[in-house]
Amino acid sequence: MDRLTSLQVFGRVVECGGFSAAARRLNMSVTMVGNHIQSLEDRLGVRLLNRTTRKVSLTETGKLYYERSSQILADLEEADSAAGAATSTPRGTLKFYTSTHITRFLSPVISEYLSLYPSVTIDLNIGERMIDLIEEGYDLAIRTTMPPDSSLVARRLTPWRHVLVCSPDYIRRHPAVTAPADLASHNCLRYSYYPYGDDWRFFTEAEEQVSVRVGGNIVTTSAETLRYMAQNGQGIFLAPSFLIMDDLVSGALVRLLPDYKPAEFSINAIYPNRTYLPTKTRIFIDLVAERFVEHRKWMS
Repeated sequence: MDRLTSLQVFGRVVECGGFSAAARRLNMSVTMVGNHIQSLEDRLGVRLLNRTTRKVSLTETGKLYYERSSQILADLEEADSAAGAATSTPRGTLKFYTSTHITRFLSPVISEYLSLYPSVTIDLNIGERMIDLIEEGYDLAIRTTMPPDSSLVARRLTPWRHVLVCSPDYIRRHPAVTAPADLASHNCLRYSYYPYGDDWRFFTEAEEQVSVRVGGNIVTTSAETLRYMAQNGQGIFLAPSFLIMDDLVSGALVRLLPDYKPAEFSINAIYPNRTYLPTKTRIFIDLVAERFVEHRKWMS
């Protein structure tokens, strides 16, 4: 069998999590997918995948082989696409998903992109859930944290940090917060997808990490709900800087613990780890990255 095709089939099986899903994506029979994987394993003399009736997983050797072969395929496709990149024009439908609270930054970019490339149609979905890019047919996602799936590609667009805030009324009615440990006795408004769960992380000026286990009467996927509750004096919010910047300027919210920096994150463009990135996707990501440089003052 053609070795290059077998490598591509192997990569898609890993990314899709099974033979059947890979076969659908490749428009190939399940039997043919299995033959390609068997051909690779026979050639190498090792087992690359553990197969059960319910799932397929990488062996230790398979993981190493996937990482190296994916890079080889990506390099080959990049070389092919680079030759025609100068004359290629974005076209078709660009389907992507993004977090609700960064649409204010993306909307001007989308408008500019559609003006520059009228042959493209945007299919934009917003929300806070963790989508499956491959199964749901998305070209990319733009999210405020790294994806849990290590097989996806993440391009860092801009760094950002949380800001610890509450309303002036809340701080008047409750004990002062002078160190992260004090948060343990306060009502903390918690975001479901905060990467460290209920352990809020901070760094001192000497870059020493300080963590505190927090609790409170709400945990939700809606950052806007937490913002509203914070504005109404119902608790302390570890808020994305870009969500509450206007509230800090207006005085609706005040900053706590300015000498402690929350952990740094990044807004990322996330797309499937496939060997060819369509021109429509690549150019959109490049434009977003360029425009987000201009917005970094809001992210800092």
